[in-house]
Amino acid sequence: MKNHNAIFNISFEKDFNSLALAVFQYQFKNNAVYNSFCSLLNVNPNKVTSIEKIPFLPISFFKTHTVKSGNFKEEIVFLSSGTTGETPSKHVVKDVKFYKESFSKCFEQFYGTPSNLCILALLPSYLEREGSSLIFMTEALIKASKHPKSGFYLHNLDELVEQLNQLEATNQPTLLLGVSFALLELAEKHTLNLTNTIIMETGGMKGKRRELTRNELHTFLTHKFGVKTIHSEYGMTELLSQAYSNGNGIYTPPNWMKIIIRDVNDPFNLLPNQQTGGINIIDLANIDSCAFIATQDLGKTINNNQFEVLGRFDNSDLRGCNLLIT
Repeated sequence: MKNHNAIFNISFEKDFNSLALAVFQYQFKNNAVYNSFCSLLNVNPNKVTSIEKIPFLPISFFKTHTVKSGNFKEEIVFLSSGTTGETPSKHVVKDVKFYKESFSKCFEQFYGTPSNLCILALLPSYLEREGSSLIFMTEALIKASKHPKSGFYLHNLDELVEQLNQLEATNQPTLLLGVSFALLELAEKHTLNLTNTIIMETGGMKGKRRELTRNELHTFLTHKFGVKTIHSEYGMTELLSQAYSNGNGIYTPPNWMKIIIRDVNDPFNLLPNQQTGGINIIDLANIDSCAFIATQDLGKTINNNQFEVLGRFDNSDLRGCNLLIT
């Protein structure tokens, strides 16, 4: 498709639906993996007249195939995290600037311009490996914040606490983005009173700690950090967009992303709000890979544009950005 920027100008549902159908037609014709998948399902593209009829590619294809729409030389390849010995997912990205535009506009939709914040990142497991899209995004947001104290922290938790206290003393709006097990470790060692800081967790324990329910984790963190709620980010290697929660595990996606819930026993049966099933994602920023992905996450839609993540399918891979089971 020629006009990628139309993706970020979506304001109404009808605009999303029409563009999603156009992206489907484009990817059916130009994505060999997606075309083969649709052909195995005997999908006639001329009969796909609503987003409910669009097939969703199982996310595991990103492990076994190069999922790309069109013929291009990728500028970067993102790799998923996981346990030792697993085959990582890979997401080939045609245009790094387009990815930056996606996560920047997404962040600004929910949190405003990064230059209003000091951004601190506690992402040790991601910093210790190559190819993390989360690290790429966070580095760019830290740079965009332009605050001299913005930056990454690895295992230097005492230094991080000192920095947080200094920022609090000057009433500086701050975002602390951290992987769940690292935030838990920080909270076990330190009690803080953060009135100007947003705490945002990015996912599960990655096998580092005993899994806690989201409610257990958030209750403990709010108590130890002195905040009212814990924010969350829902993203993954296979997506170029993120959804955010400002508390209670209720996520809102950007205007160019939509969540559809499928029946766990019949993936072609889509479920209404408040019913639990597998999470299908339409991420129109994935114009150069595949915009229609059937994840291994379980969840439910709350209303037309909000959703909750409730866990993962049995026997599915542990993921760096997996959400905790409620």
